[in-house]
Amino acid sequence: MIVAKFGGSSLADGSQFQKVRRIMMANPDRHYVVPSAPGRRFSKDDKVTDLLLGLYDTAASGLPVQPALARIRERYNLIIQELELDVSLEEEFKVLCDNLQKGFSREYCASRGEYLNGILLAAYLGFDFIDAAEVIRFDHRGQLMEAETDRLLKAALSAHRYAVIPGFYGAEENGTVRTFSRGGSDITGALVASAAEADLYENWTDVPGFCMADPRIVPDAKYIQSITYRELRELSYMGATVLHEDAVFPVRRAGIPTNIRSTNDPQHPGTMITASAGIEGVQHTITGIAGQKGFSIVYIEKDMMNSELGFGRRVLQAFEEYNINFEHLPTGIDTMCVVVKEKELEPHRTEVIERIRALVNPDQITVNDHLALIATVGRGMVRVFGTAARLFTAISTRGISIRTIDQGSSEISIIVGVDESDFENTIEAVYDAFVRT
Repeated sequence: MIVAKFGGSSLADGSQFQKVRRIMMANPDRHYVVPSAPGRRFSKDDKVTDLLLGLYDTAASGLPVQPALARIRERYNLIIQELELDVSLEEEFKVLCDNLQKGFSREYCASRGEYLNGILLAAYLGFDFIDAAEVIRFDHRGQLMEAETDRLLKAALSAHRYAVIPGFYGAEENGTVRTFSRGGSDITGALVASAAEADLYENWTDVPGFCMADPRIVPDAKYIQSITYRELRELSYMGATVLHEDAVFPVRRAGIPTNIRSTNDPQHPGTMITASAGIEGVQHTITGIAGQKGFSIVYIEKDMMNSELGFGRRVLQAFEEYNINFEHLPTGIDTMCVVVKEKELEPHRTEVIERIRALVNPDQITVNDHLALIATVGRGMVRVFGTAARLFTAISTRGISIRTIDQGSSEISIIVGVDESDFENTIEAVYDAFVRT
């Protein structure tokens, strides 16, 4: 049995709906489908979720909502017309307006894109409709309640052989709608796949899988045929955005493989993601390269810090007190580096530095901004001699200075920090060294 999730670009208009229907009908094992809200139809088009957020802001400002609502209504009615559906969403639009006047939340408004698209897709496929608010459960803090969600999903799915479950949102027990972060329909799909004990979770989007590097930087980047969930987690965390980084957990725990596929090229096998995979048949030493800009390094120096019990804990306490997450902790005998996101550090920079001084009395503290982190990931790296040397040689040959190095305990990734101005050049250098040569 297969659970299929379709992204916003796959459901942007009537012609895309038709592609989705052909895919679903091509395999009767596809029992459950999770849709996103309609995405962009062309480069300067609006995503429906963005239109809904604009609608909420308009209502919150006390301005007339009808002009903003008209654009949303037009998108859905055009899909209805193109598919010749005997469906009307007018009552749903009325409920939306009434609830906005009652002060319903921003999350509620944002969730209506998936909700309305789910109604249309269910009608078009002839599937049952299950409102995600009834089966995806959040607590009062907005945290997913996985055990309760799994219980509710199992009960609901057992009563429906074929069904549409909208992505991105759920609700608290009292009915208050909550949403995942943007792209969270991937998480819904994974939760449905886990609850259904699916054989496969298909994630359909506008590209046929993961590229080995960002195609905006490496236009000829190859597609990854197979990847493990551990590798995917490393790449997603560092900026690869084909799949939401938190979507891997439900299916990985359940041992369900995920197949990234293209709605526009359904014959392409895409990228298969599994819990484990050997290195046999792996064409390249590395699986992929991903990175992000916008980091700062806080350097702390103190003689004999390695013999000072609790030194690291106290340093991290300073960041915790200001709700700043640390990303990496490269350390030496008398030095400790804390890598954080620059935008999180900036509002509290002075306070954090002074707090570190008070807690550990360092000899020196230095902060360097405008750092980019780049992860080179691959399950084959650990068994290939000279991988690190090859990586560092490729970077140094281009005259790029490495600011920090971090190899995780998993030994499937090496992360380097470089100046943001060297970001694209570094990714090109690594790709050249491991893929083009």
